Amino acid sequence: MKIAKIILMFTLGGLLALFVGLNIWGYLTLGTLQPAVDTPRDDSANEVVMIFGATGSAGGGLLVAAIEDPDVDKIYVVTRRSTPLLEASLDSDKVEIRMHQDFTDYSSMADILPEVNTVLWALGTSSLQVDEATYTRIHVDFPQAFLRQWLDARQAAPMSFHFIAGMGTDGDAQWALDKRNTESEAARLAAGTGLRTFSYRSGFIRPADMQSNSFHYALEALLTPGHMVISSEELGGAMLEISARTSELENGTLLDNADSIAYAEAYSLSRSK
Repeated sequence: MKIAKIILMFTLGGLLALFVGLNIWGYLTLGTLQPAVDTPRDDSANEVVMIFGATGSAGGGLLVAAIEDPDVDKIYVVTRRSTPLLEASLDSDKVEIRMHQDFTDYSSMADILPEVNTVLWALGTSSLQVDEATYTRIHVDFPQAFLRQWLDARQAAPMSFHFIAGMGTDGDAQWALDKRNTESEAARLAAGTGLRTFSYRSGFIRPADMQSNSFHYALEALLTPGHMVISSEELGGAMLEISARTSELENGTLLDNADSIAYAEAYSLSRSK
């Protein structure tokens, strides 16, 4: 019994040290971008939004943010399956769900791609759940195929592509190399067109409120001091704010978690005016 208590104490102490260390690191290193105070916003920049990965823990909040934004007139949700959150989203006249199976072929969307302004890409999976080839297909082949076909259909600004890469994308693991491949190729494809691409190297993204539980909220509280956490709704707001600031951030900009928090706060301020 004593041994079990000692092991538990060491485990809890190690976790506490880990959280303290992460928060100190995040507080000291994250946050290189600050929204300009006087940047004009283009209220038409997010008129038509397309969302990938809305069935996931991050994508659900992006959908909620888009629904709640008064400047968003239409939302296309591209998905293989439905969820309670997606079903509930149909209460909004803005939302249209497009069931889709082959994420390397978007010819079935030829009717809507020319009108899409903003794409929020949260489609993905953990590298622990699939083999390397499948991971590459999902995180490299899928988004790059979409970008090529979207640019074939439209190159008229404003256009923006928001890709969730995740913290650690600057590392040497294969999954990080795949994410960086998509970041750089997205920026390359967009160069000289009306499109700007952005990658979010976020920390912990808390799921949408209706998808969160007490564990998510506790983890959020633990990671907040070091700017290591953002809610998925707030991340969606940051993406929409960056889209609307058409002259502020250049194509290919990388944002860490504190950067996203800053733009989420700017978005909240713009909505309150």
